[in-house]
Amino acid sequence: MDFKNLQRMAKNLIDKRGGTDALKADAEELKNIATGPGTASDKAKRAAEALKDPGAKGADRGKDAPAAPPATPQADAPTPEAPEPPSTPTKPPGTTP
Repeated sequence: MDFKNLQRMAKNLIDKRGGTDALKADAEELKNIATGPGTASDKAKRAAEALKDPGAKGADRGKDAPAAPPATPQADAPTPEAPEPPSTPTKPPGTTP
């Protein structure tokens, strides 16, 4: 295996994505996504989106965009009341009119 060639390819890739500082920013952003809220599927989607925008741009994007989708209402949160059905006289089952 040609390790010099592998090293050169890795260096070119890192340079293309913005250098070692950008690489560190990407790693930090991925760490925040992985440890943040959401399902594994949501995290994978956010991570894939974050990697499309390399380096510091992705880290800055995290400040502007929410890290997770909006939260669903909590169980103890008040729910809107359903309208009451119209009051009509009902007959017990088994009775004839």
